[in-house]
Amino acid sequence: MKVPLNIDWQQILLHALNFTILFAVLYFFLYKPVKDFMEKREASYKQQHDEAEQALADAKKTKEEYEAKIAGAEEEISVMKSEAGAKAAEERGKMLEQTRQEAAGILETAKKRGEIEHDKIIAEAQKEIADIVTTATEKIVLSADVKKSYDEFLKSAEGNTKNE
Repeated sequence: MKVPLNIDWQQILLHALNFTILFAVLYFFLYKPVKDFMEKREASYKQQHDEAEQALADAKKTKEEYEAKIAGAEEEISVMKSEAGAKAAEERGKMLEQTRQEAAGILETAKKRGEIEHDKIIAEAQKEIADIVTTATEKIVLSADVKKSYDEFLKSAEGNTKNE
């Protein structure tokens, strides 16, 4: 049988069979593994994207919590400052009152010492006056002239008061 245009159908069928076999081999050994690799890679990237979004959401949540804690801490700090100020004012008042009491005690002690010194001076003055009077009396008694003794007494008393 003569085929027009010199076409050999047997060669065409063999080439078609070879092409089919080559296509099947390439499909199973090359296309399918590459397709599976690409799907796994896509799933991996999607998983990484989801994890990144989750981590970002967690970070935002943590940031909000820390900001809330910082705001609470700032409020707590201001409360503690006001409490410390109040305690310091109270302590200052106590110390001021204690200082006033100590000052009053020192003043009282000084007054008592002053009174004791005053009493001593008065007692010494009275003793000196008594000595002067005794001396003058002795002179008067021993002296016959009373007027003269009286004048001497006055002079003696004036002399002692000028010396003091």
